[in-house]
Amino acid sequence: MIDRLSELLQYRDLIRQLVIRDLKVRYKNSLFGFLWTLLNPLFMTVVFTIVFTIMLPQSAVPKFPVFLLCALLPWNFFSASVMTSTSTILGNGHLIRKVYFPREVLPLSTVLSNLVNFLLALSMLFLAMLLLRVPFTPWALLLPLIAAVQFLFALGWAFFLSAAAVFYRDVPMIMDVLMLAWFFLTPIFYPMSVLPQAQTLLGVTLNIQRLAYILNPMASLVASYRVVLYYGAPPAWDFFLRTIVTALAFLVLGYLFFVRYSWTFAEEV
Repeated sequence: MIDRLSELLQYRDLIRQLVIRDLKVRYKNSLFGFLWTLLNPLFMTVVFTIVFTIMLPQSAVPKFPVFLLCALLPWNFFSASVMTSTSTILGNGHLIRKVYFPREVLPLSTVLSNLVNFLLALSMLFLAMLLLRVPFTPWALLLPLIAAVQFLFALGWAFFLSAAAVFYRDVPMIMDVLMLAWFFLTPIFYPMSVLPQAQTLLGVTLNIQRLAYILNPMASLVASYRVVLYYGAPPAWDFFLRTIVTALAFLVLGYLFFVRYSWTFAEEV
């Protein structure tokens, strides 16, 4: 693994070129180009704000646009990384068959390009915080750490799904359904406090709020973003440390799975 990582560093120029290519292709021939990175979350924020502050005022959260963007932007980053990774090997079959390079360059460049979009979209969140007078606290300095953990988590998924999609072409369709369910199971447009702390299921009393953090790493990541930016407080370190371990575990397992089957990609694509 050390040898492969060392080789990967030697192809950093290729990674940079692929990231630039992905960014250009994504907005090629579009009217607004890179502005869609900002317009997409803006439109979603307007829709959710209308629904949860005007149509459902009983569910209103103070300064809801900031509350929403703290979760929506990280989710968009994760969702885009997962879904684009399912086609990154298949979509570059012509390169794999003709040129040698570490195959992990492809999912890595995909997640990096989505990270760039995420960082650009954060300007919308910072602007909303200024307009709605949500103060920036020293805890906001933890934002790069939280983003780095999410990057590792998304990269682990990208390694696994990009390899799996080579052999099972219905992976993108399956993930399309799973990501929709995952979206609603993650506290993006609602606070975690709306979930019951105690719920009896099959005679067993469960703490739904705690289970949502434990079983859903994205819930913990979203909560971390929201705590340091919206609430201006430190994250729950026990859950955040568990999320770091989970992200690293997904990264290692996804990478090992990818490496195990990467030598067959040229034959399959």
